[in-house]
Amino acid sequence: MTLSSPTRRGLLLRALLALVVVMLPLGAATAQVALPAIAVKSAADGVQTYSLTFQVLILMTVLTLLPALLLGMTAFTRIIIVLSILRQALGMPTTPSNQVLTGLALFLTFFVMSSTLQQAYGDGIKPYMDGQLAGETAIQKTLAPVRKFMLAQTRENDLNMFAKLAGKQNFASPDDVPLTVLMPTFLTSELKTAFQIGFMVYIPFMVIDLVVSSVLMSMGMMMLSPVLISLPLKIMLFVLVDGWTMLVGTLAASFHQ
Repeated sequence: MTLSSPTRRGLLLRALLALVVVMLPLGAATAQVALPAIAVKSAADGVQTYSLTFQVLILMTVLTLLPALLLGMTAFTRIIIVLSILRQALGMPTTPSNQVLTGLALFLTFFVMSSTLQQAYGDGIKPYMDGQLAGETAIQKTLAPVRKFMLAQTRENDLNMFAKLAGKQNFASPDDVPLTVLMPTFLTSELKTAFQIGFMVYIPFMVIDLVVSSVLMSMGMMMLSPVLISLPLKIMLFVLVDGWTMLVGTLAASFHQ
């Protein structure tokens, strides 16, 4: 069954909303006292009016940044690139569809990031909502697990390059690395890792293409497209070796915690 575009957008929006647990304190840090999201005021004539707190306004603004945060601070970038390279290696540019690949990448991202998100919620967001932490402290404790995850995936040479470009070198500890340096470093390292994994995924399928093309040339069947022969062979090979399980497991295991 094919989902309509509004339905797909609704599913993607609900998935993205899960990331708000990381950035919630950014919208709430402006107030030190917890306030209700919606305030109801009753006038003398019985008319009720509703008003939203400034926290909710900031939170709705942060929601617009979720796609950028998803790409720049989570495992999503590496996963979606590898899946896209696999689709090209199979010789099926549109199968699986973009919606299927995006959904798989999102759920796999949540699987990889689950412990990080749970720790961020437990250390920063929940104590702040319970009134046990101030806004600035809650932000630091919420971002600490995310920073740890990003630093674990970051290459040292990439970090040194961006630190040199920013004029900030010789950090005393990982906690001293600012997000303005860490985020581009993390994204660059993720791109490198994704292309390395994608290269290893592409090699077996390229060998099949070369073998099929050579056999057809030797048989004088130059008018027959090698894709017609190699495509079912590549699909059969991928199914026989349980390729999806192998690839998804390798991707999940490639993230260092």
